[in-house]
Amino acid sequence: MDKLSITGGKRLSGEITISGAKNAALPILCAGLLTADTLALANVPRLQDVATMQKLLRQMGLSIEEKGDLLELCGRDIHSPEAPYEMVKTMRASILVLGPLLARFGEAKVSLPGGCAIGSRPVDQHIKGLQAMGAEILIEAGYIHARAKKLRGTRIVTDMITVTGTENLMMAAALADGETVLENAAREPEVTDLANLLVAMGAKIEGIGSDRLCITGVPALHGASHAVIADRIETGTFLCAVAAAGGDVVLRHTRADLLDAVVDKLRETGAVLTSGDDWIRLQMAGRPKAVGFRTTEYPGFPTDMQAQVMALNCIAEGSSRIIETIFENRYMHVQELNRLGAAIEIDGHTAVAQGVPRLVGAPVMATDLRASASLVIAGLAAEGTTLIDRIYHLDRGYDRMEVKLSAVGADIQRIR
Repeated sequence: MDKLSITGGKRLSGEITISGAKNAALPILCAGLLTADTLALANVPRLQDVATMQKLLRQMGLSIEEKGDLLELCGRDIHSPEAPYEMVKTMRASILVLGPLLARFGEAKVSLPGGCAIGSRPVDQHIKGLQAMGAEILIEAGYIHARAKKLRGTRIVTDMITVTGTENLMMAAALADGETVLENAAREPEVTDLANLLVAMGAKIEGIGSDRLCITGVPALHGASHAVIADRIETGTFLCAVAAAGGDVVLRHTRADLLDAVVDKLRETGAVLTSGDDWIRLQMAGRPKAVGFRTTEYPGFPTDMQAQVMALNCIAEGSSRIIETIFENRYMHVQELNRLGAAIEIDGHTAVAQGVPRLVGAPVMATDLRASASLVIAGLAAEGTTLIDRIYHLDRGYDRMEVKLSAVGADIQRIR
């Protein structure tokens, strides 16, 4: 099992190229199930989760070919509308095949999902929405069995804001009879990216980027070309790394407007940020100032950046109060950060971090994807060597993080 060894105390300087967004690429790959024509996708990140999704889709009969920097998907020969447990257990996003399969083929059999142990993340909103569109759904032996001769447009109000729920229902509605209105829809940039692809494929969607989506179903969707948006969480993670270690780094192929709430907090820490159409520069000269925040749905502060900014707060001047409102089990990184010398206390959904002058390297263990990123950030700022175990979590969502950090001066290496 691979580990990361980080010797901290090195200032970072140079440029990092940001990859395509994992959370946009996964639903966009599933959109290949909606048409018999070819989708040409650019800027698809090379990640473990993306590889797992491709393996699942190929198993169903979706053709996926690499042509240079492009992925070409063709759904002409889908033969198995099933997502088995062996494929789904490692990645919750596999639930995103449910809507497209049901809409195009009239049936789907999808295992209840697994993935990171950060909370329950129920799929009941997906099921409720598809049932409202006329689907018959049975949950039996750990599988969702769904059938519908033809989905019908309707008004759907989800009980909570759900990103994958919005994406699943939007894809299903694109081929349904009549108009579907999704109220309380997620507004994340990754949802908007999927909607823009669907429109390029011939879907009729109004209200893109808002919490009310109106989708008028069409008989069939056609092929299209699309470039996946930049990964705002990878962007935010590297910004936190530079703010924690100190230095001057330019991030390429990304946009500041994808993570306004994070950029605002980083400015509060004392970091100097400038940006253009496809780049962000962060300069940090001294010790950061502590910042408090509350996670919430987009455009608020993202839960996927909570652990990384907490790592920055560990060495900041002052104390910070963090409230996690999205996932009930997302403080598993706290005990590992405390092993490095951080002073964090948890009370329910609230974490209070008292900044310390220094962290000291130690062996730590990654517990989930973003927790592993927080340990990398802490390791970069710590004195001595930090050894991070279970970095397969990191590889699920970051494309060769150690290579990108080494290029800007970090002392970090993968131990196989």
